[in-house]
Amino acid sequence: MKEPRIEIEYCTQCNWLLRATWMSQELLTTFAQEIGELSLIPGKGGILEVRVSGELVFSRKKEGRFPEMKELKQIIRDKIAPEKSLGHSDKKDNNL
Repeated sequence: MKEPRIEIEYCTQCNWLLRATWMSQELLTTFAQEIGELSLIPGKGGILEVRVSGELVFSRKKEGRFPEMKELKQIIRDKIAPEKSLGHSDKKDNNL
């Protein structure tokens, strides 16, 4: 197993494979040099969880929503490459 390992566990009953693969594509593109491994894990019961090296960093059930890609990239960056600039994804929203 290569570190850091990103895991995206998604619900097959909810047909969230497409969402999970899109998320993985975005993360692999953004963190091409930083990610050691990315795994998609089929699950059940409405699960959509993202883990970094075993640590849960986002849970759809806990948050009550899906992650925004900008938010997910910032969470992952802060865990695996805090010095990395995310360009436009680092800019603060004026509406917050």
